[in-house]
Amino acid sequence: MQQMEKQFHIHCVEGDVGRYVILPGDPGRVESIARLFDDAHFVASNREFTVWTGTLLGEKVSVCSTGIGGPSASIAMEELHNIGADTFIRVGTCGGIDLDVQSGDIVVATGAIRYEHTSQEYAPIEYPAVPDFGITSALVEACGALKYKFHTGVVQNKDSFYGQHSPSKSPVSYELLNKWESWKRLGVKASEMESAALFVVASALKCRCGSCFHVIWNQEREAAGLDQKMSEDTSAAVKVGVEALKLVIEKDRNKK
Repeated sequence: MQQMEKQFHIHCVEGDVGRYVILPGDPGRVESIARLFDDAHFVASNREFTVWTGTLLGEKVSVCSTGIGGPSASIAMEELHNIGADTFIRVGTCGGIDLDVQSGDIVVATGAIRYEHTSQEYAPIEYPAVPDFGITSALVEACGALKYKFHTGVVQNKDSFYGQHSPSKSPVSYELLNKWESWKRLGVKASEMESAALFVVASALKCRCGSCFHVIWNQEREAAGLDQKMSEDTSAAVKVGVEALKLVIEKDRNKK
């Protein structure tokens, strides 16, 4: 690809971002996340990618939205890595699968099912999509410190939102429904759309990545007639991501 002054999609140059980056999906959440940093300022916005940078514990940190799904999330990670980022925490939303996972809970991913295609352009399907252990441990520690109800486990990733929510309308409903039944029997915690790609891309780039999610709804609890209320306030998951990043920064300093 032709050499460009700025990264093609995120419109940033070296020095615009820190090595530590939080990755939400929604550009509308970026500024509110950045406000949890010190000295936060707007850097760039193009398409689904909005970038702010500030500091945490004196270290430069950034937040960059990725849009929805693996393709755009991998673009963000690739271009951020090109200009110096090497540690990523995805903070997003998910839908519960396991019946114990309720609206408003937090899920910390310990692995991701690669039921999407982006990761297959980085690694054979036999290669597992797993997060960095240190970042995952920091996310779990942050959940405990903040006293939030949370779950750890495998999450399912897909490319089609409506393939999950309206599978019977699909010409391949036979596959979608049978796969979903497998996820349930295997105790998969939740479904979302980015982590499998991010974990595998991070492995290919020799980066660190972890993920935590706010549970909006659980369609399996709904199908079972269990009480729940839709929860769209993602602030708890965001706070977990920021606190975990502080823990990672402190541990990195202690290694020096």
